[in-house]
Amino acid sequence: MNLNQVTVPSQDLARAIPFYQQLGLELIVHTHAHYARFVCPEGGATFSLQQVDVPISEPGIHVYFECEKLDEKVRELMAAGIAFDALPEDKPWLWREAHLRDPDGNHLILYYAGENRLNPPWRLKD
Repeated sequence: MNLNQVTVPSQDLARAIPFYQQLGLELIVHTHAHYARFVCPEGGATFSLQQVDVPISEPGIHVYFECEKLDEKVRELMAAGIAFDALPEDKPWLWREAHLRDPDGNHLILYYAGENRLNPPWRLKD
């Protein structure tokens, strides 16, 4: 089994689509005003937006996008006008993370974990 698709809610796809394109995702499906699908630039995973009519509430969804050159990507996005809640920081779980919100308030984390994503020192033994 492999996870390759995540769908998050959006109240305004016309506003959300350009935001995710600016992050670097490629729009591959936009069949109607209520649905859009992107492919990630690495690995082939897909990410979708589904139009909803209700406000997104806290704590909501947390979506992680891995970026090998995290600090460079954050600088690039900030220069393009994207605001971050937290700049890249090394976490105790051995990931480096930067936090931001999409136009609908969904919590996004750009991170780099390298080998520690699947094999942290505390990984359970087989």
